[in-house]
Amino acid sequence: MNDVEIIDLYLQRSESAINETSLRYKSYCTAIAMNILHNHEDAAECVADTFLQMWNSIPPEKPVKLSSFIGRITRNISLNKYEAKNAQKRGNNETFVLLSELDSCVASDFNVDERVDFNNLSQEINDFLSTVKKEDRLFFVGRYWYGYCVREIASQFNCGESKVRMSIHRTRKKLKTYLEKRGVVT
Repeated sequence: MNDVEIIDLYLQRSESAINETSLRYKSYCTAIAMNILHNHEDAAECVADTFLQMWNSIPPEKPVKLSSFIGRITRNISLNKYEAKNAQKRGNNETFVLLSELDSCVASDFNVDERVDFNNLSQEINDFLSTVKKEDRLFFVGRYWYGYCVREIASQFNCGESKVRMSIHRTRKKLKTYLEKRGVVT
C-alpha cells in the first residue's frame, strides 16, 4: 500500500491505517527511536506512541510526505522520552553529545517559545541545507536527524571518520553563520 492510500485510510478513520503504517514504517521509526534512545523497550514504546499520535493527528492534518511526517513524530517522541529519562543524569552518552554539538549553532539560552517560532527555525535550517553540498547535507542529516554516530555514517558512505567529523563540524559552523545573518540567533 502506498502513502496516499494509507493517508486515505486515516482520513476515513479506518483502523487498518495503523496496521498498514506499521507494515510500511515500523522499521524506519524503530531505527530513528533506537538512534536516540539506544534501548529496545523505549524505542518500541515510542513507535507505538507514534502510531497513536498518527491516529490522533490525521485528520485534521493531511501530510504531504508521510515518511517525513511520521519520522518527525517519532523523533520528537523519542527526544521527549530521552529528555525525561535523563533530566537528572547527564551521562556521557551519544544522544547527549549529539544534542550538545548543536549548542554552538543555537545559543544555549535559546528558548523556542520566546525567541523564534520553531517552524521558522526548521524552515531556516532546511533552506540552509539546500545550499550545502549533497554529501555534507547527508552527513549532517544523518547525524542530527537520524542520530547516527560518526562511525555509522562513515561506514554507510564508505569514507573515513575524520572526513565525516570535519564535514559535520564545518557544516555546523556554516549553519551558525547562516542563522546569525538571517537574525534567527544572536
